[in-house]
Amino acid sequence: MRLVFGIVLIAGLGLAGFAVHLAQKQFGAYQNALQQERAKAVKAVPTQMIYVTQRAINHGEVLTAEDVKLAPWPKEILPEGVFDEATPLFVAGEPARVVVRAMDKFEAVLTTKVSEPGGDAGLTSRLERGQRAFAIKVDVSSGVSGFLRPGDRVDIYWTGRVPGNDPNLPQGDVTKLIETGIKLIAIDQTAEVDSNDPTIARTVTVAISPQQVAGLAQAQSTGRLSLSLMAANDETVAEAIEVDQRALLGIAKRERQAEKKALEVCTTRVRRGSEVVEIPIPCTN
Repeated sequence: MRLVFGIVLIAGLGLAGFAVHLAQKQFGAYQNALQQERAKAVKAVPTQMIYVTQRAINHGEVLTAEDVKLAPWPKEILPEGVFDEATPLFVAGEPARVVVRAMDKFEAVLTTKVSEPGGDAGLTSRLERGQRAFAIKVDVSSGVSGFLRPGDRVDIYWTGRVPGNDPNLPQGDVTKLIETGIKLIAIDQTAEVDSNDPTIARTVTVAISPQQVAGLAQAQSTGRLSLSLMAANDETVAEAIEVDQRALLGIAKRERQAEKKALEVCTTRVRRGSEVVEIPIPCTN
């Protein structure tokens, strides 16, 4: 009985092993057939190697070689303006491009989504880390007669009246240099540096720190701001400058001397025997 049971067990294990082997063989054949069909499908759809992004890139970022790679793209649905080996995205000696439209990961890089070499994506790409854009109201006199251009540097003067009657404070209107070497990044609604047509600007936008923003906002609300254009190669820093009406006209400040009022004494004469004596009394009106 035990012999029969052992023979049946061995036969069952053999059949099970044969079934597993047959299943593995069938599964392997299926995988090979699937890979062959996939290869045929790839060969059947013509592709072209183009540049795609390797990560999500935000507006205003500078595009680098690490951000993109060449990948196959079906020619049938190839978008216009792609970059490939014939039209490279990066050329030695040329400045980098800037992203003008945000792109997701594995998205095709198009000419409409990046700037020309050395271009920018508006004011945000012209601001350095920690800087803010601030607009200053100007006119034909305070804006240097329309000769300002994005990229110029200016000194900023404040003209106003200092409140209070303290004799130690400037009297009348005073003009003071409050910022020096400030960079202009836009004139009115344009940030084009190559424009040569002089225009009378109504606002100029500067790149400054948040602390400077607070100072210029306070100055603009309490007085009038004027700009003074600096030379392109001028690296000097202007010293503290403050001019009031006395300094402008060359009038020396006079110290007021308190006038000492003489003490008025009133007397009356009184006869005492043969003598006449003057006695002081309170003065009356």
